[in-house]
Amino acid sequence: MGISALTPPTKPEDIIETVLEFPDNRLLIDLCGEFDRNLAQVEHQMGVHILRRGNRLAVIGDKGAREQAAAVLRSLYARLESGRTVAAGDIDGAMRLGQASIGAEGEQIELFNPGKEIRTRKKPVEPRTEAQKAYVANLFNHELGFGIGPAGTGKTYLAVAVGVTMLVSGAVEKIILSRPAVEAGERLGFLPGDMKEKVDPYMQPLYDALNDFLPAKQVQKLMEEKRIEIAPLAFMRGRTLSNAFVVLDEAQNATTMQMKMFLTRLGQGSRMVITGDRTQVDLPRGMPSGLADAERILKGVKGVTFNYFTSKDVVRHPLVARIIEAYEADETPQA
Repeated sequence: MGISALTPPTKPEDIIETVLEFPDNRLLIDLCGEFDRNLAQVEHQMGVHILRRGNRLAVIGDKGAREQAAAVLRSLYARLESGRTVAAGDIDGAMRLGQASIGAEGEQIELFNPGKEIRTRKKPVEPRTEAQKAYVANLFNHELGFGIGPAGTGKTYLAVAVGVTMLVSGAVEKIILSRPAVEAGERLGFLPGDMKEKVDPYMQPLYDALNDFLPAKQVQKLMEEKRIEIAPLAFMRGRTLSNAFVVLDEAQNATTMQMKMFLTRLGQGSRMVITGDRTQVDLPRGMPSGLADAERILKGVKGVTFNYFTSKDVVRHPLVARIIEAYEADETPQA
């Protein structure tokens, strides 16, 4: 058993505990995790102590932290009751959403709504922050959406997941994924091989996302049937993209003319998602980013949505969020 989750802390008289009862001991074991590591994660990140007493958990801490931790534990238990698992990333997502949506004391917070899940062939995918929830809702409900924010916030990952969900359900006939073939700050020279081999290194993050949601053989088959296409932005000119889910990744590296060209490819029955990070423009100095222009020009246009992410939405390693915050602080003009 983990020491931090079992050792009673020093408890001043003014600190009150909240006791939660969980009737199914097998699910409670899964909730606590191996060596109580799940409880230790909640303790560490939410500033509380959690004690196990039979089929009960006592949450000890100040009122705000105690309420949030209790809501998270109830939500995770409800997740297990619905037949899903609890991993470290799920706990992190529950804490992020719980802290954002905590209500009155004792209120049960529905952090995981099965109707909101993105279901792919390999696994269900769930938004882990409020910004991600709003982003996914807009991808399902609008024909053109922008996801703008730093690396690691799930912009591309969630867009591809929604695209796979819509393809599997028959809502669209194909997925088209595109990126500008722009090198990130260094010249790689001429790459060997045919056209596909030359552009594949630029497209690899899109392949990685697809392989997370579909079996490799199915990805290969769908690509052979042209139901999944991965191509550089330059290859989009002259096309009309109908009945497709279209994603333009790394859009900050598209020029103004390329962005206009891409946006006007949208055909009947299609959805289009534009993702990018305004702080990572790799275009030649002095060349404006098409993402910034599109954001300025299309704000307020009916049917176009914009979702913004910050370092608080980073779902990679926690250190990534701190790195982004450090760079942002360094770039802030000094008074």
